[in-house]
Amino acid sequence: MNITQKTITLTDQSIIELETGKLARQADGSVTLKLGNNILFASVCANKEINPEVDFLPLSVEYQEKYYAVGRFPGGFFKRETKLNEREILTSRIVDRTLRPMFPEDYHAEIQVIIYTLSLDRQVQPDALATIAASAALMASDIPFPDPVATVRVIRDKNQQFVINPTFGQMDGCDLDLMVGGTADSIVMVEGEMREVSEEVMLEALKIAHREIQIICKALAEFRSAVGKKTREYEKPAFSQEFYQDIYNRAAQPLYEIASSALSKEQRKDAFKKLKEDILNFYKQQNPEFNQEFEFNQHFHSIEKDIVRKLILNENKRLDGRKLDEIRPIWCEVGCLPQVHGSAIFTRGETQSLSTVTLGSKLDEQTVDTVSEETSKSFMLHYNFPPFSTGEIKRLGPQSRREVGHGNLAERSLKVVVPDNNEYTIRVVSEILESNGSSSMATVCAGCLALMDAGIQIKGPVSGIAMGLITDGEKFAVLSDILGDEDHLGDMDFKTAGTPKGLTACQMDIKIRGLSFEILHQALMQAKKGREYILSQMLQTLPEPRKELSPLAPRIEKLTIPVNTIGAVIGQGGKTIQEIQRVTGTTIHIEEVNNAGLVTISSPDLNALKNALKWVKGLTSVPEIGDIFDGKVKGFGKDGAFIELFPGKEAWLHISEVSHQRINSVEEVIKLGEEFPVKVIQVDLKTNKLRVSRKALISKDNSSNSEFQAPKKNVFENKNKK
Repeated sequence: MNITQKTITLTDQSIIELETGKLARQADGSVTLKLGNNILFASVCANKEINPEVDFLPLSVEYQEKYYAVGRFPGGFFKRETKLNEREILTSRIVDRTLRPMFPEDYHAEIQVIIYTLSLDRQVQPDALATIAASAALMASDIPFPDPVATVRVIRDKNQQFVINPTFGQMDGCDLDLMVGGTADSIVMVEGEMREVSEEVMLEALKIAHREIQIICKALAEFRSAVGKKTREYEKPAFSQEFYQDIYNRAAQPLYEIASSALSKEQRKDAFKKLKEDILNFYKQQNPEFNQEFEFNQHFHSIEKDIVRKLILNENKRLDGRKLDEIRPIWCEVGCLPQVHGSAIFTRGETQSLSTVTLGSKLDEQTVDTVSEETSKSFMLHYNFPPFSTGEIKRLGPQSRREVGHGNLAERSLKVVVPDNNEYTIRVVSEILESNGSSSMATVCAGCLALMDAGIQIKGPVSGIAMGLITDGEKFAVLSDILGDEDHLGDMDFKTAGTPKGLTACQMDIKIRGLSFEILHQALMQAKKGREYILSQMLQTLPEPRKELSPLAPRIEKLTIPVNTIGAVIGQGGKTIQEIQRVTGTTIHIEEVNNAGLVTISSPDLNALKNALKWVKGLTSVPEIGDIFDGKVKGFGKDGAFIELFPGKEAWLHISEVSHQRINSVEEVIKLGEEFPVKVIQVDLKTNKLRVSRKALISKDNSSNSEFQAPKKNVFENKNKK
């Protein structure tokens, strides 16, 4: 075995150990990465043969956390790892977005990167190490990949100090959490969430993260030199410069005229398509054996991209006629769906989101059970992108990775403003009905309005915007509220969301080999201005959250009970709690918190809620001598009757306590199902049995039911105060 090892000492003196040559030697490149007790494995393979008619990079990244890495069995029936969970998908996307812009533009071989966690100590977060492992695997291979890349996580902890690659414990109380990817020269990827921090704080975090990235990238370059593999040769497209120039002469002026005509998305798309078809048909008519259609498509796209970019850089003209920092027209509507708890439509230009809010109880929380995390979520956002939103026909299938990523970004943007005392499980769903750029940020805006419409008293309203970039290496133009075409033909997609107080989430992807901090600063400041304008338009529709929850939303009551009474509420095999829920139509959840039972009852029916609350209080209250109840005869026994004081609680009424007069049988005076007041006269604390008296509430002169004394107190209110 030809083993190569390399150690990387980080700023906090923690050490990353890389090793190649021992495992998976048939892969083009493979490494193990070790940090403490965490070990990741990464492999990379690329096809030797390249399809000359593929015009994109077919890169796939699969990051998977193995349950054996923490000594656990996977949940579920199959007891094995199956499809990637949401966390694994999001980590795979981070690795992909960091690696993709670094491959040569003309290298289109199919590439697969696979990353496994082999050992985890549950303290160091593995997702920040995944890109480093993948980059190291590329360094150990002969695949063309000019510069090493790395990602680090940077947070600002509760003491306002920046920390690189924090443990799970250090995350508590942090107000900034960013994943930053880059090369030794610049930043190429950003993803994260904040608690209303300023743009200046975010820039400082990026600079600190990049200093750490530079250390790692320098070590990765040394690792490549130590491995010593020669970069493979690959066949590059042999396109004709003369053919390109001829197409340019025919297409440039018409392309410029279309691009500068401020057409709608569909008009512009049709005009570009017709021009392309006309020129292609010309070549086919000139030469019936014409076989350069793929080359023609590449040249035409390159010319189209060049014309649009020059129009923006040289003339400050955008495809729809807007100024560089101008936002498209916006209209909003709230309360548009009468049977949901909260709803809103947000439309910006040709992008539209219909968002809804559903409020639920503790039982509706989402369980998160991954290798490195076992918790639950009370706020979730689901993003759906149907094909009709772009006028296309596609097969409907499982949620795509893109939908997972966009939904996660919008969820991070909004969850920060959910009030700390929120008692509800909240589900926001965004249905994208139209799309022409930045549907994830439209989701943030529509989701915020829907939360306000539902009556959730959010900490502050949130708006979002997507920024673009066009640069030729010398000049650059930052674009506010980018179109789909500007995203496709541009160099950056930088999304930011926030309240008037500061940022709540961001995501940046680029197609060039990095960005300067000058461009990042301008993009952030221009984005702030755009977000403020968008928010002003939103607040004209709904200035603040509605004062009351939707009448359709469940109401929630909570009460604390002694821990030793939890069993009485649940009952044998859950019989009692199920009966309460069935009879009252409520939903009840019980958990032990701080050595007490926390009971949460929810129902949209206030009377049902009141009845369930009374039932639970009765089950958990300990009646005292002198308490008075409205009893109901449930049955008869020898020399007495069983009296139900409240559901699940009975007392014994002896024959001697039925009447002041002597009677031979209890049934002479009371009937099955009859209701009358009774007074507690004896409590056996050991057996929890009660004895009650009927005659104690009857005048001695007249033992008829009409002479009952009025109850002296409301027992349930009394117990509640105690």
